Amino acid sequence: MRVVVLAYHNMGIAGLHALERAGYEMACIFSHEDEPGENCWFGSVRQWGKERGIPVECPEEIRRAEWAEKIVNFHPEMIFSFYYRHMIPEQILRIPPKGAYNLHGSLLPAYRGRCPVNWVLVHGEERTGVTLHHMVKMADAGDIVGQRVVPIAKDDTAFTLYGKLCDASGMLLDEFLPLMKIGCAPRIPQDISLGSYFGGRRPEDGRIDWCWPAARIYDLIRAVTDPYPGAFCSLADGSKLMIWWGTPDQGGGGAKTKPPGCVEIERSLVFIRTGRGRIRLLDVQVRDERMTGEGIIRYFTDKEGMMLS
Repeated sequence: MRVVVLAYHNMGIAGLHALERAGYEMACIFSHEDEPGENCWFGSVRQWGKERGIPVECPEEIRRAEWAEKIVNFHPEMIFSFYYRHMIPEQILRIPPKGAYNLHGSLLPAYRGRCPVNWVLVHGEERTGVTLHHMVKMADAGDIVGQRVVPIAKDDTAFTLYGKLCDASGMLLDEFLPLMKIGCAPRIPQDISLGSYFGGRRPEDGRIDWCWPAARIYDLIRAVTDPYPGAFCSLADGSKLMIWWGTPDQGGGGAKTKPPGCVEIERSLVFIRTGRGRIRLLDVQVRDERMTGEGIIRYFTDKEGMMLS
């Protein structure tokens, strides 16, 4: 089975490995150039292809007609998209006679769109998964081939959850790629009215509102902590306080009357009062200084009662 693959990131590499295991012939891989200044904590699709002698292209704009013409000349029977960053135009989706397929990091129709691994944590979900589906003009709306459920642990971050999704993707593809080869894969229509759609996230979306309950703030922290841009708030002098890790705490006794955003120190531990409960600070950063443990208590010793915003 001759295919063209559009892939990026670790999920892209997981998909490429699965195609390799299933014996698919990869005529060409399309990927992305790494953006200047980006925190590239993930594997290189370009390097993966180079090591195997597979041509790799990194077009700035896949929608240009020249790229559709190039894909036509590869004569693919199928096209796969594994975490490719751009929408694939219809003129490309129509090329392969046996269909174009996308691997999405959620249980469609829930969390269609961008950054599903972050959004499920922001919303405190207890499970997510991966979906292999047909590609159509509308994002993540095509018929489903198969899905695999991934439970979300209470201490999962976007990084750990993403790793679980990569593993689940490999297992999902191992199950269905052989069936697709012989034309026996399921095709289940989606009802997108039963799902949800979310756009991309920006670094400024990590700002904490201390009026939120501690559980909601914790979900934001774990959704955007390393290697993502991080959750943050402002100190009284306007400096940015990055909160790379913190956990919810329902204690505080008589301090319940303190307003959200108030710094509390108790038993050599630092807490921030929230709309319900409080957050214990475990890993923070001010400017270039990153602090844990005793470093946090030293920094906040003279700041008890300070209001964060």
